[in-house]
Amino acid sequence: MRILIEEHPYPATEEILKVVSELGPTIGVKGTVSVGYIGYYYNTHIHDCVFILPKVLLDENGLAMPGKHRPEDIVHLEKESNPLSEEERKFIYELSVWIYRAISVFKERNQDSKIVLHERVAQIGHGQRRLSNTFLDILLSLIQFNRDNQDFFFFTIKNLHSGHNKINWTKTIAHSQAYMQSGQPIYLSPVNKRRQVNFDEELMVIYFSILNYIHKEYGFPFETECHYDIINDHQFKSYLYGMGKARLQQIKYKYFSDKALELWELCFAFFDEARHIVVNTKQKEYLLVKNFEIVFEDIIDELIGSRKNELPEELQDQPDGKQVDHIYRYKALTEASSENIYYIGDSKYYKRDTKIGKEALYKQFTYARNVVQWNLNLFLDETRAAEQQEEVRKGTGKLRDEDTEGYNIIPNFFISAQQRDLQKHSDITWVDKENKDFTSRQFHNRLFDRDTLLVCHYDVNFLYVISLYGRKNEGMKSAWREKVRAQFREEIQTMLDHHFQFHVMTPREHVDGQDVLQQNFKEVLGKVFQPYPKGINGQRFYSLALERPETIKEDKLRKAVIEENKRVKELLEQHFEILECQIGQDRRQELTTPPPDGTIYAKEQDLALLITKEGVNFNNAIQQIQETKKVGIALKMDGAVLQLVEGFTKARYLIIHNKGDRYKVFGFDGKGPKLIPASAAPDMVVTKKDEALYLVYQIDTQLRFYLGELDFSDVIKGGEGYNPQLLPLAKIQKRSVS
Repeated sequence: MRILIEEHPYPATEEILKVVSELGPTIGVKGTVSVGYIGYYYNTHIHDCVFILPKVLLDENGLAMPGKHRPEDIVHLEKESNPLSEEERKFIYELSVWIYRAISVFKERNQDSKIVLHERVAQIGHGQRRLSNTFLDILLSLIQFNRDNQDFFFFTIKNLHSGHNKINWTKTIAHSQAYMQSGQPIYLSPVNKRRQVNFDEELMVIYFSILNYIHKEYGFPFETECHYDIINDHQFKSYLYGMGKARLQQIKYKYFSDKALELWELCFAFFDEARHIVVNTKQKEYLLVKNFEIVFEDIIDELIGSRKNELPEELQDQPDGKQVDHIYRYKALTEASSENIYYIGDSKYYKRDTKIGKEALYKQFTYARNVVQWNLNLFLDETRAAEQQEEVRKGTGKLRDEDTEGYNIIPNFFISAQQRDLQKHSDITWVDKENKDFTSRQFHNRLFDRDTLLVCHYDVNFLYVISLYGRKNEGMKSAWREKVRAQFREEIQTMLDHHFQFHVMTPREHVDGQDVLQQNFKEVLGKVFQPYPKGINGQRFYSLALERPETIKEDKLRKAVIEENKRVKELLEQHFEILECQIGQDRRQELTTPPPDGTIYAKEQDLALLITKEGVNFNNAIQQIQETKKVGIALKMDGAVLQLVEGFTKARYLIIHNKGDRYKVFGFDGKGPKLIPASAAPDMVVTKKDEALYLVYQIDTQLRFYLGELDFSDVIKGGEGYNPQLLPLAKIQKRSVS
């Protein structure tokens, strides 16, 4: 096997020229030669296969595997002088399979693409021969054998199982002891045609177990009706570590047909990690792709981007001719995480540790500006009401807040591939954290401004993403997609927290917050945004972001920001209650200023009494409570009464719900419940009728409480044990921090 690395300048030696002879590269002015493909092909001149690996394996010094070997030193794998270790060779075998799978999936997903060059892959045969020692050859040959030899499998199965239950009386009489009963001989151990060890069947079991492993591990599809109990995953590991090869050697001489011998050789080659398998080379074979950055873009878009038709077409194919690599909706960075925002990404297929260029940065900022402008145009056009409703339904809505004239933050990121070790892992690395060029703005200290744009740069493990793409396992892709999106959001929030101090604020009593902001428009522009929905009776909450002076290196600018922050806070604190927080953190309930009408905001540690009433009982219970202003908790006369009463006396709220999205909140009068026997209990809503004792609460229907959005899905368990329930509000409140 020969190894080349994409775009590396190899010296134009006789050996290198033979390896690349079928690709037709030209010799450069410096006497070097390089190839612009990635993939796999068989070279008929040197009678060996050649694998072209991606340039992400190269570091800034042009060394590979990773950062240890010159590419020209590892071209010929079989040479004794080749410095690759056994671990590095295994890495190449695995990478070759996933490269093949990734290119195959790309070809399937993009059938009109002209960048894939494909000729039929080699198959087992008895004509012109060559020795192949690539793991890829073996996997493909194992799968091809299954496709081409279904008749062989069915014929073998039929012969193996025919006559299994027919008794061989000659052997039974000769080898078994008879017992006489009523003058008749009885044989307890009759001999049938089944052999004690069936080696043909064992080979089939091993083969189909290998196919099952290939399917699970590498995602190669295969269709067959397996009539055997295959080796379980745990036991198969021991076959991979040597038991498979040893067992095949033990049964090697039990086979005589050409097909059985061919199958044995394939299975043995699999366990021997690609050793000496005969392959037909009457025609060329190759699976190559040029412009691999297009494949990498498709890989990243499939793994983290939007599904087809999830977003308006103009967001990705922008009117000015620019095409966004990746864009999707996800939770906003600001406090109202129930809302979504557009995340804009650009994939970069570079050599390891390559820096993002200024051209790419400017393009990324332009992508974001185009998205902001598209959103503005949409919501300013009264003829596009249906599109506006669709955007609001999907959680994105307006990027511009009319009340503060601030703009929501648009997250931007670059994503590139790297292979810093020989491992396959799902980790994502944030690079260029402190690169000031990754920020574009017109003014300092204005985060909520349409001209303030920020970009982050991430690296992903190349082997992991091509294997995930190649598997075509929707469950694994979905799980990683959610992990990556959540990590992008969290790390961008971390970056913003590093540069800005965030606050949540609400107008003080008898203060018109909107009027204050309008009168001081120039002071607060770009610093204040309203990510929160309005509270009870129109109470407003705002986010205030002030740049952290300690992150500014320029002395003059740092002093100016300190003065500006002091002036803005002193101004706003006269009219607003303000709490420091992190972006994405919801501290609204810690603010003590009541809503305009005196509605009390509940605290998450407050206890709520939950009572379930379904169907017509839900409406009847609410009506009865409003009439009687009482509710009774049924108690039994046993040792648990005192403990139960002690806990339930601390409840502050009553919530009647129907296990779904309907509920009603009431407040108690603050005097505490009373223990009342059934004989003296008034007519009221109860949790269970005809009990001996009730804990009766007096309800004040005039009280107004705001508990936030509630979700009962995690507390509904069914059975008698859940009615009633006493829980802190935090258990049932929908949180805005994910």
